[in-house]
Amino acid sequence: MCNFYFFAILQSFNEIFMTRKIVVGITQGDTNGIGYEVIIKALSDARILEICTPVVYGSSKAFGLYRKDIPETENINTNVISSAKDAHPKRVNIVNCVPDNLQIEPGQCTNDGAKAAIIALEKAVEEIKAGHLDAIVTAPFNKRSVNEETFKYAGHTEYLINEFEAKDGLMFLCSDKMRVGVATGHIALSKVSQALNPELIVSKLRIMNESLLKDFNIVKPKLAVLGLNPHSGDKGLMGDEEQNIIAPAIKMANEEGIMAFGPYPPDGFFSVNMQYKFDAVLAMYHDQGLIPFKSLAFDSGVNFTAGLPVVRTSPDHGTAFDLAGENKANPQSMISSIYLAVDVVRNRERYAQMHANPLKIKEFETQQKERTGKPFIA
Repeated sequence: MCNFYFFAILQSFNEIFMTRKIVVGITQGDTNGIGYEVIIKALSDARILEICTPVVYGSSKAFGLYRKDIPETENINTNVISSAKDAHPKRVNIVNCVPDNLQIEPGQCTNDGAKAAIIALEKAVEEIKAGHLDAIVTAPFNKRSVNEETFKYAGHTEYLINEFEAKDGLMFLCSDKMRVGVATGHIALSKVSQALNPELIVSKLRIMNESLLKDFNIVKPKLAVLGLNPHSGDKGLMGDEEQNIIAPAIKMANEEGIMAFGPYPPDGFFSVNMQYKFDAVLAMYHDQGLIPFKSLAFDSGVNFTAGLPVVRTSPDHGTAFDLAGENKANPQSMISSIYLAVDVVRNRERYAQMHANPLKIKEFETQQKERTGKPFIA
């Protein structure tokens, strides 16, 4: 019930926030993957232009090449620009930042495809730092091929944490019904146990909790924490990380006012739909969280990087070279990524406005008590 009242307060700010369109930068990803296909299909949905001004970072040449194989996109009006500050609010804007001499070979993992992905990402980051963008949506690249170039990060998440000098960040997979974060990200499974410690887990829980408050406007978030070992170690029989690392971290988080619970046995947690009883779940490693998430929400899932001063989302799939150029890629995850980026930008503005106007909250509390005879409980 408290969420209902909180959102009722937020509604009073809607007119303010809806007066401007959010400018969303969309990086092309690997030129040879399905990035352009899902971008083009997503932007052919007229609703996207109603909620934001899209700016694609890449190549108008590549955009045109992939567009000709997608018949339903004839209604897209494009606008080639040099910077997002010149974006047309009613068109699909393209910042030509990728050189035309880079070869486009749909379905092939090449150095040129990786170079194009890096160039587009770096340009979008430059633009959001300059204040020309409100959010970034990144199409996928191939981690191995970009690392063979000048990109020395495990993925987008690690790169963006470094670029924006964040103390820490969280890979946060989101759908309409569930959210799953990971304590350790793109590292080998053999290194997970040694990477875990109470401070790391508490840091991730802090980011998750704060993100739910500010980015999703959830009051008093409830967080579930998974164990690492089978049956959560079974009291030390199958591992002691739960007793020595995870449980102490949960206790530390509770002492900070974070409502974290667990550790829960990871094998049965999702099978009995426990994820829907919490606002988010923290898994201990990449596949522990992403396998159940993608199994349940692959088509609409979004990879959101929590903990950054800027908003970044991405589809929860990879380059899918085997589908590139075949007009078979599903754009729903890209569509969801754009929608979530816009929602998070507006939610952050609402949150900031709410906390900048405590009298507004007090006024609502008084009105609520007069109307129902009960005090407002946030």
